[in-house]
Amino acid sequence: MYELIKKYTGAFSVTGREKYLADVIEADLKPYADEIRRDAMGNLLVFKKGKSSAKKLMIAAHMDEIGFIVTAVDEKGFIRVSNVGGINPLCTSYHTVAFENGVKGVIVVDEGAKDGVKVKDMVVDIGAKDKKDALRKVAVGDLCAPVPSLTRLMNRRIAAKALDDRLGCAIAAKSAMNAEKPAYDTYYVFSVQEEVGCRGAVPASFAVQPDYAIAVDVTGTGDTVGARAMEVSLGKGAAIKLKDSSVICSELMVNAMVDCAKKGKIPYQLEVLESGGTDTHSMQLAAGGCHAGCISIPTRYIHSPVETVDLKDVEACEKLLTALVTEGIE
Repeated sequence: MYELIKKYTGAFSVTGREKYLADVIEADLKPYADEIRRDAMGNLLVFKKGKSSAKKLMIAAHMDEIGFIVTAVDEKGFIRVSNVGGINPLCTSYHTVAFENGVKGVIVVDEGAKDGVKVKDMVVDIGAKDKKDALRKVAVGDLCAPVPSLTRLMNRRIAAKALDDRLGCAIAAKSAMNAEKPAYDTYYVFSVQEEVGCRGAVPASFAVQPDYAIAVDVTGTGDTVGARAMEVSLGKGAAIKLKDSSVICSELMVNAMVDCAKKGKIPYQLEVLESGGTDTHSMQLAAGGCHAGCISIPTRYIHSPVETVDLKDVEACEKLLTALVTEGIE
């Protein structure tokens, strides 16, 4: 799993440019799929035929990560940017960034900024001498994000940028490899544009029209420094979502996940997230609606370049997902 996470976090995949990660995932899953296709938005749909075609299961993990888009270049060659997704300026300032074309720079804060760090105060320095020099490498509309990084910590924990949601992609991909024969026709959907409003999962869900749906995404923890009270912690297993600010999960799905975890002796915990949402609600509302749930990966420092997880939790999430796929929901 570590090597798969390393591979996926190394791909450039800022919202709107998910194609690079899609290429990597498609190559990995081609030997295991009955059909692979991409829709007009860029969602990657990987189909595995099940023992029964009476029901359909959709699994969604989003490929996009937060980043920055170039808005202007000043006369000194400094690049002004705006956010793509929910940027925390404090967490991202003074990091090295890379553009889609490979150009690297450092993202810093305008020394004239007042009243705290805001995205409008952030600039990228690529080492250009002036505006003309900068425009040889970067143009308005170009995207950038912190450079890939992956650090091993103690106790099988790792820190990296874009674990939201490369972890979900790695878990879904591993499940597609391990689930030789799903209980139902199963669609592993690697979605786009989640970070700007859970957009990609909407057309994918309408196309699939699933009976059951499972999102795989990160969630916050209560064991982060200064965190508000929350029962989810690193190292205690897969988090089964009950509710977030965008969805109340299907009781049928929650019960099925809990029963499956108990049966397989997979460590789990229950999640109530007070703010934030995932592709779960996009799938739940598609077409005539479906039973939707979410397997969440406990994650510290979400939307920073040092998102931190416990690999034991990641493995528990993959085991739970694969068991649900192979054994069925009901």
